[in-house]
Amino acid sequence: MFAVSLGDDGAELRPLEPWRAEEFLAHMDRGREFVGRHIALADAVTDLASSRSFLQAYADKAAADTGRIHGIWTDGKLVGGVLFRTMDVAQGVAETGCWLEPSAAGRGLVTRAARVIIDWAVEERGIHRVEWRVSSANEASIAVARRLGMTRDGVLRESFRHRGELQDIEVWSVLAPEWRAAGKARRSSP
Repeated sequence: MFAVSLGDDGAELRPLEPWRAEEFLAHMDRGREFVGRHIALADAVTDLASSRSFLQAYADKAAADTGRIHGIWTDGKLVGGVLFRTMDVAQGVAETGCWLEPSAAGRGLVTRAARVIIDWAVEERGIHRVEWRVSSANEASIAVARRLGMTRDGVLRESFRHRGELQDIEVWSVLAPEWRAAGKARRSSP
């Protein structure tokens, strides 16, 4: 089985595939309100059929090379994930995102997992620009964008309706040369 270690705490990053629909639904049920404060994932995955359909859509994106989804596991339990919501290899642009259930928050899991998939996108797939789109109210996700060395490109004012309210969406990004320079600096620091 494919798994990437996320550090000494035993956390792992693995593909999140349709056969994991029951596990994914249980995870969403544990974190539904926490996850749903800022992103629509919690409202999209509400039963086994919608869980399977959501994961199948990402399996189809992976097959078409237009997106990916990976889960974060700690102690054998799915607690969150990272994804490429969109990926246009020809244009060299991808949009990444994340989610976590409350029990996993504050441990750096998303930052570590996002580094793995961004490294893959830049180094293996030739992606030049990785974007992070986030509600201006989602301070934790904005902090991840900062830790990843992203630059705030701007705000799309009232551009996303979530649970009946218009949200401002911040666009953050990192370019391949910036990503490589930051990685080199991380590897050379004690």
